[in-house]
Amino acid sequence: MPTQQAKVPAQNGISKVKCVDMFDSIDDSIAAFARGEFLVVLDSADRENEGDLVIAAEDLTTEKMAWMVKVKHTSGLIVAPMSAPLLEHLALPQMVTDNQESHCTAFTISCDYAYNTTTGISAHDRALTCRKLADPLATAADFRRPGHMFPLRAVEGGVTARPGHTEAGVDFCKLAGKREVSAICELVRPDDRLMMRRDECVAFARTWGLKVCTIEALVEYLRKEKSAGGVEVE
Repeated sequence: MPTQQAKVPAQNGISKVKCVDMFDSIDDSIAAFARGEFLVVLDSADRENEGDLVIAAEDLTTEKMAWMVKVKHTSGLIVAPMSAPLLEHLALPQMVTDNQESHCTAFTISCDYAYNTTTGISAHDRALTCRKLADPLATAADFRRPGHMFPLRAVEGGVTARPGHTEAGVDFCKLAGKREVSAICELVRPDDRLMMRRDECVAFARTWGLKVCTIEALVEYLRKEKSAGGVEVE
């Protein structure tokens, strides 16, 4: 569980942190992710201009899920970015054949873990379903369809091919040496329930002691690593 820290000074909900000091490094973000912590990950202002909570699915406890779905700071809709091979192994095909979502987010058929769950919607049930999606021993028969968790199919090449939160979630799993399944949820403002934007997301991250980074920085990191002969991004 994140620990609430002193809030970043803000005016009208917008932090005064200078841009150069706003974001954590990708190395520090990977290290936090590997420890099972949440990240706040922002995409481009020219895209969704939103921030998501991101965590490895295998690290998502009931307590972390309950905090993640708190009505006051997230949309409450938890989705689970996954690599294509894992989705195929679990027989979770695309939800529709004609994807009309604004950014072509690749929703699959929803699911619930079939054992030790009830309705599927509780924090316990959703956390368990996420962990089982990341379980190397899980099979297609272990899940009911439809359900209350929404896997997303990440494109091959990750954020270097599509700079979205879906791909960022899977790329952070790869970089941290975890199974390629994450859980993400959009951050919203508590007063009017509209989406948090950059400065508000940074203020939220600092309040809760979370690392915050951008997909743009992750793309640059992966490309540099590839050029140096390190991380393979394709």
